[in-house]
Amino acid sequence: MSLSCFDLGERMLSVDEALAAILGFAPTQAPAPAMPERLPLAAALGRVLAEDIASPIDVPQNTNAAMDGIALAWPASGKDALPEAWPLVGDALAGHGYRGEVPARTAVRITTGAPLPLGTDTVIMSEQLEEGAPDAPGAQDARERVRVTRPETVKLGQHVRKAGEDVPRGAVALTSGTRLAAEHLGLLASLGVDRVSVSRRLRVAIFSTGDEVTAPGRPLPADGIFDANRFSLHGLLGALGVEVTDLGILADSSEAMVAALREAAVSADMVITSGGVSVGQADWIKPALAETGELGFWRIAMRPGRPLAFGRLGHERVPFFGLPGNPVAVMVTFLQFVQPLIRRLQGEEGWQPTRITARAEEPLKSRAGRVDFLRGVYHADEEGQLWVRSTGRQGSGILSSMVAANCLIEIAAPSAGIATGETVTLQPLMHRCG
Repeated sequence: MSLSCFDLGERMLSVDEALAAILGFAPTQAPAPAMPERLPLAAALGRVLAEDIASPIDVPQNTNAAMDGIALAWPASGKDALPEAWPLVGDALAGHGYRGEVPARTAVRITTGAPLPLGTDTVIMSEQLEEGAPDAPGAQDARERVRVTRPETVKLGQHVRKAGEDVPRGAVALTSGTRLAAEHLGLLASLGVDRVSVSRRLRVAIFSTGDEVTAPGRPLPADGIFDANRFSLHGLLGALGVEVTDLGILADSSEAMVAALREAAVSADMVITSGGVSVGQADWIKPALAETGELGFWRIAMRPGRPLAFGRLGHERVPFFGLPGNPVAVMVTFLQFVQPLIRRLQGEEGWQPTRITARAEEPLKSRAGRVDFLRGVYHADEEGQLWVRSTGRQGSGILSSMVAANCLIEIAAPSAGIATGETVTLQPLMHRCG
């Protein structure tokens, strides 16, 4: 990417152009922020693997029973010869296997997960067994034999889990770049892995700008607004496993902006501000960025979030995002542009937001020539068809529209609106807990 005001700074970019420019900023090789650290498995939730994990064992380790019941050897003469009555010669329990080979035409009781004894290849579940079979050859009393009901339904090899059928020894179980969720931790534990190498947490500095912005907990001036943006950013960054440095609220002052940006660039891997990037006379971020770094672009054909400055700071070439001031625009632009770059710098290559399609329950307004991200609520009807409606008023300052939403409705730039029943693309809001 050639970051130049002449190339990009004054041109209105499409959403795709802006995203390509931002991702083009990321090095093709792992940057310093992604250098790994080794963590205990219990501390690795949400972190990004920095290595491939090959299985040191077969999972499961042994061929075992998938059901409680009996284990037996399929008669060599075929299914028609499967006896109804089976003498029991022992037990195979999970953690306490049957020792020795099971004689022909006999069976052992077996519990789920117990290794299949030598000489057996089939499990018949308990629900298909009856206690006591007086004609079982070799049985000493009725308690040592069982009868198979409906033996014609039994199949060779049924209810058996083969050794290594989940993960064979030596196979790559998880690849570098995987963000570890609960299921990944469980899989790693099943391999006996207790520590993993993960990308170091990115350090991201954030601050809000504006004389009118007031921290929650302080008296609200007559011309003031409470600072919602830093707290939304804290939540969004926290969901990505980022270490946040909160620089608070900066007043509208060129000197203060320049000092804050220079200081943040020394210790942070990324800097994010909100407010001060539009065309007003009191917008200080762009001139401050020109003094401390380089501006790539600052206008995108989208709503909400048209004024978004992207550049780099200082000799460290730290990526910088100047997000809009309106709280909905902050969240939408973060999800579309900041999140993909963070994930790439963490080593999560090729990540894409989840997109699904639904039909519009109502007309959805848009304007041709820009991408509209409406806040929406989707649901499935009785036939499984997804439908979506907006949350109502869509102003970029109406933060309650994000609270009510479970998705963003993405209306492409060529569209002048979506009619009732037409198909539209959704981005489920995946950053939420629970």
